[in-house]
Amino acid sequence: MEEEQNTVSPSRTSTEQIQQDTAKLPHQYGCEHYRRRCKIRAPCCNQIFSCRHCHNEATSSLSNPKDRHEIVRHDIKQVICSVCNTEQEVAQVCNKCGVKMGEYFCDICKFYDDDTSKQHFHCDGCGICRLGGREKFFHCEKCGSCYVIEMRGNHSCVENSMKDYCPICYEYLFDSVKQATVMKCGHTMHMDCFREMAKQQQYRCPLCSKTVIDTADYWKLLDEEYSAIIGDVSFDRLRLFKCPSNTRMRFLFSAMTATVLAKSHFTLLGTSANSAPRIIPEGLQGPVAK
Repeated sequence: MEEEQNTVSPSRTSTEQIQQDTAKLPHQYGCEHYRRRCKIRAPCCNQIFSCRHCHNEATSSLSNPKDRHEIVRHDIKQVICSVCNTEQEVAQVCNKCGVKMGEYFCDICKFYDDDTSKQHFHCDGCGICRLGGREKFFHCEKCGSCYVIEMRGNHSCVENSMKDYCPICYEYLFDSVKQATVMKCGHTMHMDCFREMAKQQQYRCPLCSKTVIDTADYWKLLDEEYSAIIGDVSFDRLRLFKCPSNTRMRFLFSAMTATVLAKSHFTLLGTSANSAPRIIPEGLQGPVAK
């Protein structure tokens, strides 16, 4: 009996010691994407990688385009413990050394991560794990993705808007690790791409051409610029164009544009030609030129 006790006790101590040691060295295992104490065997190519992102990065750079592929996370069946190097079926705790291979574990996504500050949660609607805390998000059935609570009933729904590619960098948005944003029109793109687009003074959605930011203050400033200089424009540099009533037209002066509401069916637009032809519509009262 004493021998049996002696054989059991060191094993328990060894397991506890491993768990303590790995807790003290959180960055010893894992990769640049996740902190974890296991690797995965890719079912598609039977190769071992630290995570699915490591697999996808490696296979996407293969010289033969026919060999390039991405792993389906739900198909992963085998993992290798990074502590004792034992290959086994997917589980949170190693069946040999007893170490927890990830503080967060999802049996559906076959996903491990030690960084619980990310507040992982599995969304049944999306079918994958998300970050940020379950209580802060809701799943929009029409858009097909999780959005922050503040957007519930307060966004333009576009069917499966997240199951598309970013219109700027063309990376697939649905399972991208980069933060995405939903524009006023309902279309989506990466937040970094949106900021870069704004830096280039592009304020329209690349997909539907709708304005995606509030430009009221910007146009007000330009309208003031227009009002300040409209008196200096001579009539021989104006051209008449027919337009529908209540149409907001753009005027070009000094390389600046501004908008004014058309007050009649004919609106004067500034031109760059000194000898612009004059158009006198039938029934127009008053002189066109001096």
